[in-house]
Order: sequence, then structure tokens, then C-alpha cells
Amino acid sequence: MRQEILTGVERRRHWSRDDKQRIVTGPESEGISVAELARRHDVTRQQIYQWRNELRSRGLLPSMPSKFVSVEVAPERDIHRLASDSVAARERHIEIGLRNGRSLRVPSDVPDAVIHRMIRIVEAS
Repeated sequence: MRQEILTGVERRRHWSRDDKQRIVTGPESEGISVAELARRHDVTRQQIYQWRNELRSRGLLPSMPSKFVSVEVAPERDIHRLASDSVAARERHIEIGLRNGRSLRVPSDVPDAVIHRMIRIVEAS
């Protein structure tokens, strides 16, 4: 475990804008969690989120578009047992595998805009 002892009047580290941008957008930040990124650079997760928001508000960090992955439709085994098509539609779900390894399962009748927001939330956490 590494410990850093700061002496003198100033006890906080200061990060330049370039350092913040390098950490948030660096090649090692692709595909890893915020917690892992924070550990690698010895900062808190909240600091990473704060830097992202700060850089985006200044126009220095492009908003990351959602990336969609291929979808595989599972066979509907027992769908013929359902009494009506409306019941079948309510019973159907879509499972979306995200790039961070998590999956999101939503009913098939959820609007695209809501699914898009849910993907951003799950990927950001």
C-alpha cells in the first residue's frame, strides 16, 4: 500500500487541465470501470466524474455516443401457450449486453429514448 505524506501549508494535489484530460480520455481508460481508472491514478471515483463534467462543460471532452452491440434474439419457446398477442407483447423482454460486461433487460414496448437513457446510466455506473 502506497502512502503519500504531504507537508507544508498546501496539502492538496493540483491537476492541470491537460492531466485531467489525459486521465479521463487516455487509452487506458477505454473499457475499464471508473473505479479502476481512479485506482490507477490514485484519485477518487467522484474526482473522475467531476473532471468529466468539467471538461464537457468547457467543450474539451466530446460527449461519448452510445455504442450498440449486435443483438441475438432468443427463441420464443412457450410463446404459443399465451392466450393473446397483447399478452405475449407484454411478456417479451429485450436483453442488451453492454460493453462494460453488464446487461440490461427491458420490456419490448419501452420507447427507444428511454432505453438509450438507461444504457447511458448503466454504462456510466
